[in-house]
Amino acid sequence: MDEKEPTFTVTDRRKFTMEGELRDDAPAAEHQEEKPAAPPAPEKVVTMPAPETKEEAAVDAELPQFTAQETAEQHAAYQESSRQIDDMLRQANPGMGPTGVIGFEHIIQSFYVSAMIALGAGTEPGQKARVDILGARQSIDMLALLQEKTKGNLTQKEEATLQNVLFELRMMFLEITNAIAKSAQRPADGKKK
Repeated sequence: MDEKEPTFTVTDRRKFTMEGELRDDAPAAEHQEEKPAAPPAPEKVVTMPAPETKEEAAVDAELPQFTAQETAEQHAAYQESSRQIDDMLRQANPGMGPTGVIGFEHIIQSFYVSAMIALGAGTEPGQKARVDILGARQSIDMLALLQEKTKGNLTQKEEATLQNVLFELRMMFLEITNAIAKSAQRPADGKKK
């Protein structure tokens, strides 16, 4: 059986390093426009509300605009790459079943796990829990924003799951912030005596 090795190339097209500095080997703007110009596809015009601040206006001005055709081509390439990865994984693990479809519950679960880890869950027994209270708050706030933006568009199960996850995370957040506040007051109380 003659198997063909799947081939693909990964190209780092980021312009900045993790520290926010411009990379020396960043792709130049002219390299990004190497595609032959395609006739413009009919596009649906979407009007966005005006940005509220100068910073938002600056960010909006920097966002690239993609045509419907470019978006469709990118999506097709992503799907093909995902299929190739799945095929390679199945070849390496013959008992592996098909990958599941990603649903709204997976988005909720992703934020939930991030918040739980930030709140110290998953700490090895015997180790001191590391709490990232700001990271936890950010994950909780993103879930709340998701709840607000999807209001009226969720199934009853999705809505209930999101509401329950938010309730649980907020209660854990309150517990931890109260414990932090109490521990911060103890040394001050001890010095007064």
